Amino acid sequence: MKSYQIVVLPGDGVGPEIVAEGIRVMRAAMAGTSLDVQFTELEIGAARYKRTGSAFGEEDIQKVRKADAVYLGAIGLPDVRLPDGREVQSGYIYRQDLDLYANIRPVKLYKGIESPLRRAHEKGIDYVIFRENVEGLYTFGKGGFRIGNEAAVNPLIVSRKGTERIVRAAFRMARRRKGAPEDGVKRVTCTTKSNVVEAYAFFEEVFREVAREFPDIQAEHFYTDALTVLLVQKPWRFDVIVTENMFGDILSDLGAGTIGSLGLAPSAEVGDRHGLFQSIHGSAPDIAGKGIVNPVAAILSGGMMFDWLGEKFNDPRALEVGRRIEKATEAVLNSGAVKTPDLGGKHTTAQMTEAIIKELK
Repeated sequence: MKSYQIVVLPGDGVGPEIVAEGIRVMRAAMAGTSLDVQFTELEIGAARYKRTGSAFGEEDIQKVRKADAVYLGAIGLPDVRLPDGREVQSGYIYRQDLDLYANIRPVKLYKGIESPLRRAHEKGIDYVIFRENVEGLYTFGKGGFRIGNEAAVNPLIVSRKGTERIVRAAFRMARRRKGAPEDGVKRVTCTTKSNVVEAYAFFEEVFREVAREFPDIQAEHFYTDALTVLLVQKPWRFDVIVTENMFGDILSDLGAGTIGSLGLAPSAEVGDRHGLFQSIHGSAPDIAGKGIVNPVAAILSGGMMFDWLGEKFNDPRALEVGRRIEKATEAVLNSGAVKTPDLGGKHTTAQMTEAIIKELK
């Protein structure tokens, strides 16, 4: 039977707290199964960079490359900067090296959580953003430069290969889902600013070519400025959204706002060989160590990790663990009985985790 090696990167700020809670839930979900999972913790991130001058070591990267999956807390501190002025970021450390081209960000509203949108619970919010993760304006370490002290330039890179593979991944996901909450239609929405930027026009062109391979899935395109309005007015009409790197980053945070908190938003960053799983929120050093950070996004990210492992290795045991984590977390959130401060409650990080573990038993 397959034995899984998981590299754990707690990182900075609240990262160590949410990772610890996520692993507690994973262990509870694995109880009674024959899964053999080994967690190996490594130190990387801004705190290490501040202390040693290096955010990670080559030996760490080698261990990450050999792992079956990576479970990450959060990386970056506002007062720790690289020589070029940027913060130490997780993408800077691993995204290009592992070719994690698909950043998958679910946006789902739970019954017990208040949304700022009036009709959200009546209609439902449940869509997934597929963010191209290694190209676009966030192409880490490739091409950005300054012209003296007067200007700075970054290229916007959109390749056929990169666009085809993220678009195909989005359509494959749409085939597995139930469709948009409003009408049950399985659809993939591409969003760009193809009306003003040539690189985005190319992204849309490739999207429409790939869409012809999936005649059973509805394909559409919206300009990104128009889509931001619709994601507030009618988020229930969306099923799967695919877009360029920067737009995916921005739109997924907008989506998190409509479901109540960034603390409910998990993510998977996957390629053909490697997978990394983390919350979409940052390190939040202002609340680190206070025991109030919402661990749900990290817990759900752990569930996504087991889903991915189960699919990759055709392992029903891992798929079942992923399903159990998702269902237990959903039950707690739907009840509304336990809420951390970001959700308008007074419960602690540990209390949220304990409620989810109780559902698993």
